[in-house]
Amino acid sequence: MIRSTLFAPALLSLALLAPLPLAAQEAAPAEPEEGPSLMERGLSLFFEGFRQEMEPALDGMGQALGEMKPAIDELMGMIDSMTFYQMPEMLENGDIIIRRKPDAPPVTLPETEAPGVDL
Repeated sequence: MIRSTLFAPALLSLALLAPLPLAAQEAAPAEPEEGPSLMERGLSLFFEGFRQEMEPALDGMGQALGEMKPAIDELMGMIDSMTFYQMPEMLENGDIIIRRKPDAPPVTLPETEAPGVDL
């Protein structure tokens, strides 16, 4: 009786640990694919979709930058050199200020084309 109770689990463990059938072990190796791999095709499709989704936003941003260019050029004309300014500082109320260094040369503002307003 003891032998039969030990024999069944031993037989089961041998069946589970037995090597796979020979046909499964001799599967033909996969031939290399021609062209891009599945991963490359997936990434290509992902980035193409991303580009299509972002295109309207990028076009709008380019147009906005084009409209802001004259103002940015004027502002850069007022800032002679970034080395004449201290690091930005945040005040307690949340304002951010950029102070001019005390040893920097005096500022010369560009002449404006618009006439002054008499009050």
